[in-house]
Amino acid sequence: MASHWFCMEDRKSMTISSICEAEEALLGQWPNKEAAAYRNACRLIAEAKDGSCSPAVAFAAFKAVAIDQRLLQPAKTESGARHVGQVP
Repeated sequence: MASHWFCMEDRKSMTISSICEAEEALLGQWPNKEAAAYRNACRLIAEAKDGSCSPAVAFAAFKAVAIDQRLLQPAKTESGARHVGQVP
């Protein structure tokens, strides 16, 4: 699972590279926690934790809602360079 730099609504930032980290991020401040995509990501993350959903599917839902709500930032490499193709 790739790492993604995630900037919360309250401007806290964190790197998300696991289902548990995605779950923690979903508990933070989001622009719209009532959005269907947000609720779907929460459900899929919970299902991935209990083994009834693929972690890749759950992480994709998390990433999609983070992009939709403009919270996903470009990941940086160890050298500080940004990965190409990641959402600004």
